[in-house]
This record gives sequence, structure tokens and C-alpha cells, in this order.
Amino acid sequence: MRKSWSISLVTASLVAAGVLPVSPAVAAPPGATLAAAAERGGRYFGAGVQSYKLADPAYTAILDREFAVVTPENEMKLDATEPVRGRFSFGPADRIVAHAEQRGMRVRGHTLLWHSAQPSWLAALQGTALRDAMLNHVTQVAAHFRGRVQAWDVVNEAFADGTSGARRDSNFQRTGDDWIEAAFRAARAADPDAKLCYNDYNIENRAHAKTQAVHRMVRDFRQRGVPIDCVGLQSHFTATHPVPADFEATLRDFADLGVEVQLTELDVEGSGATQAEDYRRVVRACLAVDRCTGITVWGVRDSDSWRSSATPLLFDANGVKKPAYTAVLDTLNRGPCR
Repeated sequence: MRKSWSISLVTASLVAAGVLPVSPAVAAPPGATLAAAAERGGRYFGAGVQSYKLADPAYTAILDREFAVVTPENEMKLDATEPVRGRFSFGPADRIVAHAEQRGMRVRGHTLLWHSAQPSWLAALQGTALRDAMLNHVTQVAAHFRGRVQAWDVVNEAFADGTSGARRDSNFQRTGDDWIEAAFRAARAADPDAKLCYNDYNIENRAHAKTQAVHRMVRDFRQRGVPIDCVGLQSHFTATHPVPADFEATLRDFADLGVEVQLTELDVEGSGATQAEDYRRVVRACLAVDRCTGITVWGVRDSDSWRSSATPLLFDANGVKKPAYTAVLDTLNRGPCR
């Protein structure tokens, strides 16, 4: 032991004297999968998952190999988890969570409150009765998965499209302008260790009124101590809603408020080199913003997508890697461009 210590001292002296060169730091090997490549940069790469497809071995082979985080696409929504008032149903969601846990994956919860996918009993309520039922739902669902969900999309799509920057006229909104704040506070009480996110679409362009309205809400919440940890940008890109030139700046605007930003439902309409380049731009933007902590694509194969005819994902219907997959993997492995 003493001899080894002496050799180390001699070696250190020779290095300091310039006799021996200093070995350069060994770079981490490139990640061979999306999850591994993202992890090199301190981020996650995930996929939206449908419970019934976990019985398909071709589907799970890709899911388990490539992704580190899963998001139930529909299984945690209102109509799925509380189809009858006060009677909760978690079977399909539990299957997804169990699948993830058994394989060392993490889970994003989607979504506690949304104006759509409401059971008829909830849609029939209003006023105080609706507010009480709404907050009870948040509490019961978040508590059921307490400690097992990395982040919750607490509220989904609460702002209107267009140029007004107004809140969406939903039954929840008609219970009072503080309903989003109340939902976040209830979620924090029920699952205190989970990150709490606001999630929306068409907020990728910083100049849009909807984006600015969400930004104002998040800034207000942060200033008043309302528990919000992240903003989810759905990022469903099409020919008429392309990746904006200022996408990175939008991510940075939100991150500068002190919250994480996550791309929560990414898919890009198209094929070939054009689609690959769009995916590359999206990933570069996330890598350039330190608080952009992860990316979720909304499905595994094109055939699993909610808009399968647009072929928007990284694997084709046969599970073959597309040029977009290679573009994403290479970009993740290169890391942020400073």
C-alpha cells in the first residue's frame, strides 16, 4: 500500500514538472438509445403509452429499449379514473405505472384536470358542487399515485387559442378565476414530491398571445408562491404549425421564470429529411436551455399515433427507425451547442 502511494506521488510530480503529459478527460461513449443519449446531457427521453398496447411484444420491445419515461396517453384522464362520482378506476393506469417501475422507468402523470374527456356526471355540475368535485378528484388521483409519479400535468389546455390571451371558457373556469391555482395547491398537498406542471399546445411561439398569457400566469404563480414547477409544451408540429424560429427563445422565456420546461407530446408531421431536420431543431432548442429537462414523443410507432396518417413519430408502422430517429439520436449525443 505504501509503495503504491509513493509511485503516485512520483507520477504526480512528473506531471507537474511537465515530464509526463496530462491525459485528456475521457468522453462518455455515445448513447445507443434515445434514453441513453438524452441521459448523457442530463435529460430524459420518453413516450406516450397506451395501456392495451403493452400486450404487444413488438411495441414493448421498442418502448423498453428506447425510452426512460412513460406518460399514459388517456388512462389518467378524468373519464378514465372517475367514471362515476366517488368511484375511482385505476386499472389501466396502474398497469402502465407497474410496467414502468418493473423496468426502472419513470412516469409523467397526464392529466388531472382538462376541459375535455370529462365524465357526464362532472360535466353536469356547476358552482360550488363542481369546485368541490374537481378538487376532490385532484386529491384522490394524485394521492393514489403518490411517490410513484415524477411529474403531473395538473391542468391541461386552460387557455383559448387566438389573439385574446384569455382563459378558455370551460366549466372549470366558470367556478372562478382561481381554479388553476386551487388545483395546483391540492396536487401539492396530495403528492408533495412530484413536480407540478401546466401543459398546453400552441405555446411554442413566444410572440403569440396564448404563449404570453401562459407566461404571465406562471410568473404570477411564482411570485405569489403558488406551487408550480414546470411548463409542458405539447409541440404538435404540422405544415401549418411548424417549428417556430424563436422556439429556443420561448423555452428560455419560461425557464427564466425559474421553472423547468418539458416537451410533453412531441410529434412532427412529415417524412424523410425534412421531418428529420425539424426534429433536430426541436432537440437542439431543448439542449440549449439548461432548464429544458426532457422530451416525450406522443407515441412509439407511427401506427400508434393519434394522427397516424401524418406519420409523425420516430419509428414507422413496422417499428423501423426513421431518418428522424437518427437525427434525434445524433443530436442528443452531440449535446448542447454553446
